[in-house]
Amino acid sequence: MGCVRVIPCLDVNNGRVVKGVGFENLKEKGDPLLMARQYEEQGADELVFLDVGATVESRKMTLMLLEKISSEIFIPLTAGGGISSEEDMRSVLRAGADKVSLCSAALRDPELIRRGAAVFGSQCIVISIDARRNGERWHACTHGGKRDTGIDAIDWGRRCRELGAGEVLLNSIDRDGTQNGYDLELIRAMSEAVDIPVIASGGAGTLEQLLDGVIRGAADAVLLASLLHDGRLTVKEVKEYFRKKGVDVPC
Repeated sequence: MGCVRVIPCLDVNNGRVVKGVGFENLKEKGDPLLMARQYEEQGADELVFLDVGATVESRKMTLMLLEKISSEIFIPLTAGGGISSEEDMRSVLRAGADKVSLCSAALRDPELIRRGAAVFGSQCIVISIDARRNGERWHACTHGGKRDTGIDAIDWGRRCRELGAGEVLLNSIDRDGTQNGYDLELIRAMSEAVDIPVIASGGAGTLEQLLDGVIRGAADAVLLASLLHDGRLTVKEVKEYFRKKGVDVPC
């Protein structure tokens, strides 16, 4: 196991950080700029900024807010939401993001991954997979989890890797916001299927559950939202706990 990153996630809608359960019933959580600064001060290794309304509302990402956040923080920043072309990627990277997150657009046009990796490098291309359990497997969903593509999520992860993606951000829709723990079966299946980093997302409610994502799920990083936004834990506390349990984390 390599160095495990702790990554706060800012789901942003109409300029405010929001969070729901199962991608539904979004509640406002605060100012994205203040929260980005706060999480960096707590020792976050990276930050994910997702404009959650962009794809659903068929619009582009809010670049002005992204620029403000990127000018205020000095840790790697991944941005997603409404990115559907190489030009969109270029705009997002110009606005200060270090990586772009693709979800719905990549499922619609898988070659977008290859084109993006060719122009900007695989290290810039993060594939966000919103997975919903379907029997013994999981399906990849689009439009904020609202549309089931019927595509097997693990097979899709493999395909994305072949097309040049450098990382998988794996979201369990069933566990999102529940704080009942990660879908460990899903995370481990993806971690075993691809040889690129897998970020576990959706459902962590305790330090023990975060550790499970790393040890039992074999995730390379953990994504946190509700736990941090509600003030139940800080990034510093998560990293201290990981170190105590023998998990290597960046300083």
